[in-house]
Amino acid sequence: MHIVYPAVVSALLFSIGVYGVLARRNTILVLMSVELMLNAVSLNLVAFDVWLADRLHSGQVLTLFVIVIAAAEVGLGLAIVLALYRNRRTVDLDHLRALAEPATATGPEQEDLGAGGLTGTARESPQPVNVAVPQGAAEERRTAGGGEAQAEGGGGGGQAVRRERGTP
Repeated sequence: MHIVYPAVVSALLFSIGVYGVLARRNTILVLMSVELMLNAVSLNLVAFDVWLADRLHSGQVLTLFVIVIAAAEVGLGLAIVLALYRNRRTVDLDHLRALAEPATATGPEQEDLGAGGLTGTARESPQPVNVAVPQGAAEERRTAGGGEAQAEGGGGGGQAVRRERGTP
């Protein structure tokens, strides 16, 4: 077989892969286009190995390495895509341009940072929450010393009680 046929097919595959990388916005399609480009390189390696009648078959050995690298690229690429989808809820490359985390809060808690029209979220320190506990139902907390427990009453502060393990 003449070398022109596999070279033309390889050039077409590589061109389709380059077009897919440059024109597509979906991350999965870009990964598929990179795979097309690697397959075109593999086809060229095998075709020129057969055409040159290499005794060591170095083109075919390099093709095996390309296949291994392509498999690793698919595994790592899909893991990155899944992580991006979990965080951003999209795999569109236009929405993944910024490295910052997406802002989840909207509304009055956002403040204007001024320069450049950037917006950020106002961070507040956590405030303690007061919970009304009925008089009969007390929540026990074990203290650091001696194994005593404290019970918080509903109305007037806490009173110390000592209970044995296993008793309600």
